[in-house]
Parts: sequence; structure tokens; C-alpha cells
Amino acid sequence: MTQNHSIAQALTEIRNQMATACHNAHRQADEVQLVAVSKFHPQEAVREALKAGQRIFGENRVQEAAAKFPALREEWPDLRLHLIGSLQTNKAVEACALADVIESLDRPSLSTALEKAAQKTGRLPELFVQVNIGDEPQKSGISPLEADRFIEDALSRFGSHVKGLMAIPPLHADPRPFFQKLARLNRRHGLPALSMGMSADFDVAIAEGATIIRVGTAIFGDRPASP
Repeated sequence: MTQNHSIAQALTEIRNQMATACHNAHRQADEVQLVAVSKFHPQEAVREALKAGQRIFGENRVQEAAAKFPALREEWPDLRLHLIGSLQTNKAVEACALADVIESLDRPSLSTALEKAAQKTGRLPELFVQVNIGDEPQKSGISPLEADRFIEDALSRFGSHVKGLMAIPPLHADPRPFFQKLARLNRRHGLPALSMGMSADFDVAIAEGATIIRVGTAIFGDRPASP
């Protein structure tokens, strides 16, 4: 099996699994979007996913995304790029110019940097507040105890550009209660979108209300070593 065929086949399998999860949750399949996480994978792998019909991609690093995606946008203008990794404030201008969605708004200093970047570039991506839903010291995200205040501040600054919340549950725990907690927080603020669920747990995330799932390894294979 060629790599090109395996990416296309993997996307078909993931979409079928998503459709089954939506059916089991009494949801429509088009209620959930797939973000193909292409971090550390080469531009050619993204190109093959595009040829297979995938249009939404996730990258962790602004620099890596900037090297891959502008040329691909020339061929596929409907491509959408999500930045899903922790974003440094000094990358805010480049992020605003490059991304369609930033899923990692997680601290006041980044809010301020994005405000200034949007003024400078004349462009503000859609935003998701990242919540450290398991309150894990090694993970990015606003603490659940501080989340309500931070979300309200983000809404006052950015208005309808704030689309929802994003979180990654603790690795070796049952993800369901964490997804439920994030969904309750999302509903409390009346936000329309919810980014949660990855390769190993997206079926549970869909059952608990995810509108975006992020899948990398199951599409592209094992991640190459970080450059």
C-alpha cells in the first residue's frame, strides 16, 4: 500500500467512524468537523490529504505552518488552517496573518497580543479558549477555576470571533467526565463550537457534544521526530 493511498484510506475510515459516532449520539454527521493534525509531517502528506478531500488542518507551530501552507492555499483556496499548539505572544502577528482559527487562547497576555496583532494586520482568526480541563501543571490552558472570568474577558475583547472552547483531557484517565465538564462550561457561555477529542477518544467526544475533533496519527501515521 502506498503512503498516498494509506492517507486517503485512513481519511475514509475516520469519516466513517465519525458518521457512526454521530449516528449513535443522534446527531447529524455534518455537525462535526475533522481537523487533520499535520504537525511534523511533510507538505506532501498534506497535499495527499487535500487530494482526498480533506480541507481543515491543524499545526502546532507558526513557523512550520508558514513553511507548508501558503503554497498549498494557492492550489486549494478553500483550505483552512487551525493553530492548535501553545502560541507565543511574539508570534501573534504571524498567526493572525496565517491562520483561520487559533485554538489556543489561554492567557491574558496572549489576548492583548492578539488584539494588537489584529489591529496591525487587519485580520483576526476565529478563536477558541483552551482550558486545562484536568488542571495538569505540564499542560497549557486556562485553569478551570479562572475559565469563566477569562472567557468573559475574551468575549468582551473579541466578540463573535470567540467560537468555543478547546481542551485535551488527562492522558490515562476516562475522558468522558472531562468532556462533559468542558461542554457544560461551553453552554454556560452560549458558545457554538467545541473542540475536543483526538484519535483515541473522538467517539466519546462526539457523544458529549464535540463539533470539532483533531486527528493526526490515525490519518498520517506515526509522527516523525520533532525537527
